[in-house]
Amino acid sequence: MNELRPRDIALTAPAALFLVAFMVAPLLLMVYVSTLERAPFGGVLWGSHTAVAYEKLLLERDLLGALSFNSDYIAIFARSFRLAAITTALTLAIGLPTALYMTTLSPRRAAIILFLVTVPFWTNLLVRNFAWILILRNGGQLDSLLLWLGITSQPLDILYTPWATGIGLTYSFLPFMILPVYVALERIDRRLIEAAFDLGADRLRVLTRVVLPLAMPGIVAGAVLVFVPCLGAYVSPELLGGGKSLMIGNLVQAQFGASRNWPFGAALALVLVLILLLSLALLALVRRRAERLS
Repeated sequence: MNELRPRDIALTAPAALFLVAFMVAPLLLMVYVSTLERAPFGGVLWGSHTAVAYEKLLLERDLLGALSFNSDYIAIFARSFRLAAITTALTLAIGLPTALYMTTLSPRRAAIILFLVTVPFWTNLLVRNFAWILILRNGGQLDSLLLWLGITSQPLDILYTPWATGIGLTYSFLPFMILPVYVALERIDRRLIEAAFDLGADRLRVLTRVVLPLAMPGIVAGAVLVFVPCLGAYVSPELLGGGKSLMIGNLVQAQFGASRNWPFGAALALVLVLILLLSLALLALVRRRAERLS
């Protein structure tokens, strides 16, 4: 086992201090705030501890103080996971063929496509979502095009619906899928593909038996990069969903903003972080077992 040398400690210390200062410390503060009692006019009562914030996730009290099951917040979590999963699937369905096509191009043309993929990062996320409002609104570019082509006879009325939220999330996170998948495909040894064709495999078998298994690390990385931030997305559900597609990020913002219920907002955020950490740990365990079997 290699021992850490003073030089190694000095090189890793800035990153470790950064993580402690801007990730671990805020998380510990959120844990503490989630156990506090809400002040009468918002905020918290420092030093007054209670478990009401976590109780509120599943239960609610009536005027007499009796507890009853409340599934509203479970439904919001379920909606968030559903939209995040759909967004991940859509970005994979679009990103994988795009990355495959890029690997067939010359380095110069692939660089141009790669440049076009990263162009959205040059524009603020808020501006991009406002652009989608102009496109998806009744009488917007999408409606006008479909009416002109004769595909529809009336407005789609798609803005401020879960469909609009899904479109905005897919557009926002698509580059996060394309880039890691493309990198994984670029690293595949082309001689393996040629050997598969020489052994009589058709294109479908080469894709499913050679290309996809070798590109799986990039696919998994892209899925994580899309799914995890999509769960906590705030801008797209707020602007394109119009409050009708409430997700966890919007709920947390509402608790720290208008409701001023900081303990409940902290509890919601911590539950989301815990679910994500458990999901990533389970994914790592499955990958490790798959590697052992292979």
